Amino acid sequence: MTALHNIAVVDDQLLFRQGLAALITGVEDFNLLLEAESGNDLLEKLEASPVLPHVLLMDMKLPDMNGSELNAVLQKKYPSVKVIVVSMYDQERFIYRMIEGGACGYLAKNCGKEELVAAINSVLRSGFYFNTSTMQAMRNAATYQKQGMRNLNNIPVELSEREEEVLKLICREYTNTEIAAELFISVRTAEGHRNKLLLKTGCKNSAGLVVFAIRHGLFDIMTG
Repeated sequence: MTALHNIAVVDDQLLFRQGLAALITGVEDFNLLLEAESGNDLLEKLEASPVLPHVLLMDMKLPDMNGSELNAVLQKKYPSVKVIVVSMYDQERFIYRMIEGGACGYLAKNCGKEELVAAINSVLRSGFYFNTSTMQAMRNAATYQKQGMRNLNNIPVELSEREEEVLKLICREYTNTEIAAELFISVRTAEGHRNKLLLKTGCKNSAGLVVFAIRHGLFDIMTG
């Protein structure tokens, strides 16, 4: 029997939240773990829940805190929860800020069921989902500087040739197993390279590594 993936939803619009909940309930392998109407409501329910969601669908505008504030709390207290923003705000600065802050994906509220399900599955598999709008926002907002790479704390970063190879494969949504097969290394070694990349760059997750790669011209989002 396939293990269920726990999904949570936080949105203050009751009708939209109920629609997401119904959609998730109707998808095989998805389990609607909890719903919340505000940031504090979500945090209280996460604190009380015996298990954490694998993926959280989160609105940007909540009555008690904005998406950036809630995301910062989640990244600190519940880093294993993968956040996908589902918002009516599609300005590039919002998209870039949330992805850089640790969110794994950003969807417009008018996206279709197929894309939402695909986004959740992609985040579960590879740690991120970037559609055309998200990738274009990152491309426009990022500064391309392959020389003089720096992490989030403005500390110079030097990547080995192998680490750059691994980073490019991560950008192509390769799992550790797939990276190992592509580079003829062990899965443990591939995992070690991924962890070292996170440590060197100061990124929180795979989505952050993609942002780093784009910012420094290591990966062309249009051609791969």
